[in-house]
Amino acid sequence: MTTGRSAGIREHGGMRVLLLTLSLLCGAAQAQQTLAPGVVLLSGGFESGRQPDGNSVLLKGEGDGWLLIDSGRHRAHTEAALAAAGGQVTAALNTHWHLDHLGGNAWLRERLPGLQVWASPAVGQALANGGWLDRYRQQLVAGIPTAPPAQAAVMQVDLDLLNRADALNPDREIRAASSLAIVGRRLRVGVESAVSGGDLWVLDEASGTLAAGDLVTLPVPFLDTACPPAWREALRRLSAQPFTRLVPGHGPVMSRADFERWRGGFDALLDCADQGLHPAACAAAWRSHARPWLDDAGDARVNGMVGYYFKTLLQAPPEQRERFCRRP
Repeated sequence: MTTGRSAGIREHGGMRVLLLTLSLLCGAAQAQQTLAPGVVLLSGGFESGRQPDGNSVLLKGEGDGWLLIDSGRHRAHTEAALAAAGGQVTAALNTHWHLDHLGGNAWLRERLPGLQVWASPAVGQALANGGWLDRYRQQLVAGIPTAPPAQAAVMQVDLDLLNRADALNPDREIRAASSLAIVGRRLRVGVESAVSGGDLWVLDEASGTLAAGDLVTLPVPFLDTACPPAWREALRRLSAQPFTRLVPGHGPVMSRADFERWRGGFDALLDCADQGLHPAACAAAWRSHARPWLDDAGDARVNGMVGYYFKTLLQAPPEQRERFCRRP
């Protein structure tokens, strides 16, 4: 999806249309890392001239099968995940409906006709007629003909995915917190409403690996479709889980102490906004907690992203501030 994490956004008809400032995007994606036996991370990233891909986690199942948690957006990311699994991805789970975690479903279904995909009902709602992603598709259709060629090419990636909505929808919906066995892995799955109205977190019990989706992101929390009070509560529930490592939706793997530091920064950011302080002061409060994870590019984005979120959500009028807390 198009978000405040992109460099350059304009509001149009209630939806955000992509205006990338390509020089502010940075690279390094598809780095592969083994986190534990049978647990592989494929890092997402902001590649030059592209919208982002989220982190993907592969879990080795019984026999040769693998579960892929979050499929990225671009074909290169998804194919790298498939290659890391030796072509044996038999199930996928999407933590939420943002295209950088969901779009790869379309590429996977081309290669794997029997793939079983799990997600929350929020995915279908976002893709349905009049839903968030359907309205975004209409914005892309209207915007691409008049966009500069480089921006139009980036926008076309998302439009091509959204024109294949059936391939993005799940086969199985997870509606409530559950203990599941997928490809033989015992998983504890939570359902939150904090970021997208239907956010799944997944704890692999054997390895203690918690895939948090966009409940945890860097260089800042991605508040584009968020309900901040619900997000605080979701982080409290994450903290109560018996994990040894946490994979965020964007950013490096965290220890439990890392996560608690990140969570403290999230609380500081929201508290600062509630006190009516200037966005720059609140960005500094966030930066004081997030400093260990901020490279030069990430650090440069913090003020702009925090300022954007303050304008559109955190210090917006009450009706605008609470609009994502009243989901069906």
